[in-house]
Formats: sequence, structure tokens, C-alpha cells
Amino acid sequence: MTRLTLIAALFWIILDQASKWIMLLVLDLDRVGQVLVFPPYLNFIMGWNRGINFGLFADSPDILRYALIVLAVGVSIWMIAIGRDSQRKIAAISAGSIAGGALGNAIDRLYHGAVVDFLNMSCCGINNPYTFNIADIGIFAGVFGLLLFSNDEKPKL
Repeated sequence: MTRLTLIAALFWIILDQASKWIMLLVLDLDRVGQVLVFPPYLNFIMGWNRGINFGLFADSPDILRYALIVLAVGVSIWMIAIGRDSQRKIAAISAGSIAGGALGNAIDRLYHGAVVDFLNMSCCGINNPYTFNIADIGIFAGVFGLLLFSNDEKPKL
């Protein structure tokens, strides 16, 4: 299943980097700041994440940037190994989704010095102040898929 895992990883990397290219070079979001698409449900709001989730450790020394790149590469290698050993296609795809998302964010850290975040979604009277990106969606979907579908046994009811 290695091929399926690599295809999934490549899909998420391309989708992630293309979306960021559109946000930065076409919409000029880093200069404009925000584009209200379908408020409050979907907005593009520029965010440079130098830390980890929710901007934690954003003021850390630059060495954290390189440590996070190394971590992303390590996680990606691990996910490709999981995909290779998987007996289920959905688990192989899920592992590739995590690898692709991690590498998409690592590319940002290498090229921009921070992760490019731009998606903001709010609903039902809850104002979400955080932004995320397509790579984060790939990581979330992959983790969800592995949790649900990596076990080869049928669930016992």
C-alpha cells in the first residue's frame, strides 16, 4: 500500500501549497489581511503561525522552527511505514494524509519561516479567533481515518 500512501501524501501537499499560493499571490492576503467569503461561516484571514497548534510557543527561538521541520519529516516517514504495512486502503490513505499535511506545513516553515494559515470558520454564535489551512485538514482527516479504520478486526457489538 506504499504507492497509495504516497499518492495521498502528494495530493495533500499539492492541494495545500496551491491553496497557499492562491492566498498569498493571487488574493494578496498577507497584505489585505482578510477576505470575507461567507461570514461568519467561512473567511480568509491571514495568520503566520511560528509555533505549534493555536500559536503556542510562537515566541520561541528559531531553533523550534527547525525542530518542527525535523519532527514533520520524522512523522511523515513513520506514516509512510504505517501505510506500507496497512492491510486496508483507507488506513494507507489516512497515513498519507497525515504525511502530506505535515510536509505541507514543513515546506511553509522552510520557505516562509512560519506556517501559512488562512481559513477561519465560525458558527452558531461562537466566534472562532483561530485560523488553519488545508494541511491541517489533511492531518485531522488522516488521524480520524487511522483511528476509525486502521484496525483490521471487525468491531464487536
